[in-house]
Amino acid sequence: MKIFSGIQPSGTIHIGNYLGAIKRFVELEKDNELMVSIVDLHAITVPQEPAALRDQTLDVAATYLAAGLDPDKTIIFVQSHIPAHAELGWILNTMTPLGELERMTQFKDKSRAQGAKAGVMAGLFNYPTLMAADILLYQTDGVPVGEDQIQHIELARSLADRFNNRFGETFKIPKPLIQKETARIMALDDPAKKMSKSSASADGYIALTDTPDEIRRKIKKAVTDSDDEIRYDPREKPAISNLITIFAGIADKSIEDIEAEFGGKSYAAFKEALAEIIVKTLEPFQAKFAKLRQEPEHLAQILRKGAAKAAKLAAPTLAKVKEKIGLLV
Repeated sequence: MKIFSGIQPSGTIHIGNYLGAIKRFVELEKDNELMVSIVDLHAITVPQEPAALRDQTLDVAATYLAAGLDPDKTIIFVQSHIPAHAELGWILNTMTPLGELERMTQFKDKSRAQGAKAGVMAGLFNYPTLMAADILLYQTDGVPVGEDQIQHIELARSLADRFNNRFGETFKIPKPLIQKETARIMALDDPAKKMSKSSASADGYIALTDTPDEIRRKIKKAVTDSDDEIRYDPREKPAISNLITIFAGIADKSIEDIEAEFGGKSYAAFKEALAEIIVKTLEPFQAKFAKLRQEPEHLAQILRKGAAKAAKLAAPTLAKVKEKIGLLV
């Protein structure tokens, strides 16, 4: 199966990103054709500091590698290094009704976060068509996504189907690959909100580069529910349920295993055990990440090689699209 996904080089990569995406990439690499991009064109849909954007692009590359991805098996590349993404994104824009983009929940959420619509740029509005182009360009079979991204995959499927019906068979229709247990990790300080790398408070997430003491402090401070029962019930006990989900994902155990292990124990004991397993899990990652970040040219070389491979895969699809819509090629 050919699988495509990507992470934006913005904000701080956290344990929600790891459990919901990066850890799964490593698992998918074993038996699939995997492509993972650093989607910097998506990042600039909101203002970015240029120097920070370049640094964070290398951070994501180092994160992929430190987490265990093998660049000889997986194509790791920067989105903007492949002009075909922007080209196909524009072509899909010409076939996407405004109403479909106006219904996208992420646009609504980010618009509210940025304030008045006068301050929202067109790139944010068109974000979903570029994401569709990312996926369709490589004849992708499956896209690992969180539950909040399903709407974007549905748009990609709709656009592919619309194009195929009008111009003939061109794109594969991709399917979302959802990992239910860790599809949506919530903030430590507010279980009603998704854990976000752009959160105003660093106490809402565990960064993959947090020190052991920072991890212990944040977990100790994490919101819990009114009673002291360690039981998975997202509706009635959202806070402890979120921590159980994190524990299960980090420990590679089922939610039922975690409930059985900590049934009858206090929140304090549970949090202490959770903090320690996060520290232990992240220790080898952090050592590899630090070493890789001291070798920026090595990272850049891997990204250049990945871009060369991705470009060869993208070219036939884009050429076919251009020819079918009547562009002179």
